[in-house]
Amino acid sequence: MLTLVVVIVVVSAALMVGALWGVYGKLSARTEGFIVALAGGALIMSVIGELVEPSLKEGSMWVSIAALALGAGLFSAADYWIDEKLPSDEGVGLLAAITFDGVPENLALGVALIGASFGEVAALAGAILLSNIPEAAGGARGMKDGGMKPMMIFGLWGGATVLLAGAALVGNFTLEDAHPNLLAAIRCTAAGAVVASLATEVFPKAFKEDHHLAGVATALGLMIAIWLESFGG
Repeated sequence: MLTLVVVIVVVSAALMVGALWGVYGKLSARTEGFIVALAGGALIMSVIGELVEPSLKEGSMWVSIAALALGAGLFSAADYWIDEKLPSDEGVGLLAAITFDGVPENLALGVALIGASFGEVAALAGAILLSNIPEAAGGARGMKDGGMKPMMIFGLWGGATVLLAGAALVGNFTLEDAHPNLLAAIRCTAAGAVVASLATEVFPKAFKEDHHLAGVATALGLMIAIWLESFGG
């Protein structure tokens, strides 16, 4: 229970830290691009090691493949709708994208915590934390530039934080005895959504802002995730 609380607090608080950074902090575009690429590299390892591999070991390969396709398709469809219909210049689109991506991601995080030590989920939690901070910062900065007041910005991101923390709790407390194929479907739907977000949101932004070191930062993020995962034995 303590591990669950610590991981959820750390991962969810990253959104509020990012929102504070976006409203009040200042970093160069190249530094932001480096951090985003770092997060993307960490997520690559986490998606494979903490979401896809357990699904293939415990559930059906075909269920896992279908769920990966479903997650990628749902994220891409939502991302298209967000780009076309929502005022992305105010950061609302990014908030919606993070929420859509984060619900299955945090649900899978809750599932991963079932019967696991802190070290076994450190890579996934660390990668989510690394990605949430710069993404939330970008969304909050867009809202601020669009004229939204700080209290409204923090209220929106606070709501997203509560929703994503709730998803992790639901995953942990309601799916302990779920069928392996259901767990595989949840994990791989989240994995598909994360992979699609990496391809369409994370790496393009990182390359745009810091194309000289984006590859180095991605590799560094991957190494950090491997190091974190080593604590799980």
